[in-house]
Amino acid sequence: MAKALRILTQLMGWACVAIGLLHVALGNAAIPGAGSAGATVDSWGRFMGACFVGYGLAWLWAARQRPIPARAVRWLAGVFLLGGVGRLLSLAVHGWPQWFQIVLAVMELGLPPVFFWLANAEERAPRGGVEAVSSDR
Repeated sequence: MAKALRILTQLMGWACVAIGLLHVALGNAAIPGAGSAGATVDSWGRFMGACFVGYGLAWLWAARQRPIPARAVRWLAGVFLLGGVGRLLSLAVHGWPQWFQIVLAVMELGLPPVFFWLANAEERAPRGGVEAVSSDR
């Protein structure tokens, strides 16, 4: 389970960085079904893309720790879950979005429980297979 946590944490980090950079670079064009939403939404989307890059970097920071800190994983997964809840609120207020947004909502609601379950896998794993990192780096 410790290896699964490490792999998923790294994948989450790199995926968020890539998606965030895509939004910074493409603006409204990065949002399936958005069409031309105008300069205000484009500006907001690019800013949020930069925030998503930072969120991905936080996942990558967690993945580089030995052991991966369970508290950080839980907080990061909680933020992801909050994004999924936001999509559910949007669905309730505005109806069904473009199909890819539904796929994203399923991931945002489905992955956090997996991370919550795996969060302390490395902290409780035997230390033999995980090298310790000194704090003087």
